[in-house]
Amino acid sequence: MLEKVDLKLKTSKAEYKKQLPQIGGRFTLLQRACHEAGVPVIVLFEGWDASGKGTTINLLTQYMDPRGFVIIATRGATEQEQQMPWLWRFWTHIPPHGEVAVFDRSWYGRVGVERVEKLVDSATWQRAFQDILDFERTLADDGCLLIKFFLHISKKEQKRRFEKLEADPLEKWRVQKEDWKHHKNYAAYLEAYEEMLARTETEWGSWTIVEATDKQWSRLKVFNTLNTHLEEALKQRGKPLPAGLDDAAQQVAAGEAED
Repeated sequence: MLEKVDLKLKTSKAEYKKQLPQIGGRFTLLQRACHEAGVPVIVLFEGWDASGKGTTINLLTQYMDPRGFVIIATRGATEQEQQMPWLWRFWTHIPPHGEVAVFDRSWYGRVGVERVEKLVDSATWQRAFQDILDFERTLADDGCLLIKFFLHISKKEQKRRFEKLEADPLEKWRVQKEDWKHHKNYAAYLEAYEEMLARTETEWGSWTIVEATDKQWSRLKVFNTLNTHLEEALKQRGKPLPAGLDDAAQQVAAGEAED
């Protein structure tokens, strides 16, 4: 699956600068509409280290109403969390109706890094697949819109980005020894991610694989995908789209550019 993804896709700077304000403004209006309609939204980002998850999330927040979203940066489970069912710590971050929760990594760590680094045994991560399917189905049945992104880059591109970060005195802290360790295990992670994507692709929780070599292409694809999902969610619930959505999006974008 991932090996067949075209990682050479890209967008010119001129096209990026033209499109981003428009689709970003559209996203702003659709988020507000979902808030008014009481649609809870979960947006989760998985993918390779240095694939652009954090910078993409930062860009999204510039177009979101700060009163209606929260960002969850997933780290290893605390000692208290380890004493609870493993999905408990994610349940505590499920957004109220009308709000958005953005996960910078998520419950998929159980079948990703925890699997590859042998932090859990095989039976545990194998069982986690069904736990995840049940968890996401429960969210969907409660009306939650689940949007899942996997940002994909090659091993060569990941190495290039690590080296670029390490060459910058202000950014080198972002690359740790464990990042290089994961890089050496790229093939093992690729196998794990392939299985993860295949076994957790569902009607209520489909994956969008984002070709992330070109950051401009990657960001536009994320915004366009979000807009499509938010529009469909409103239509499925019988809620009207914002009046004059296309024109209004351009006005919002123009206003933000002036600010």
